[in-house]
Amino acid sequence: MINQRKPQNLSEAKLNRLLEYNQRLRELLDIPRITVSEASTRLIDHCQDTRDPMLPSVWGPIDKKDDPFAPNSQGGCCSVM
Repeated sequence: MINQRKPQNLSEAKLNRLLEYNQRLRELLDIPRITVSEASTRLIDHCQDTRDPMLPSVWGPIDKKDDPFAPNSQGGCCSVM
């Protein structure tokens, strides 16, 4: 009786894996997609509209208060006695 149950369990396990894989593939089909040209256009627009403080050669110098990478001017975090 053990020999008859084992192949059935193996077959059931394979079937369950295939069903889970099929379900994941169906979920991937539901992901919204855009064309490469549209994605490229969005990326170009974002790069042209968003100032990058790491590229002063492109955007020009950035005011220290607008630069997130500028050192903090409020003093150090610790003091030595």
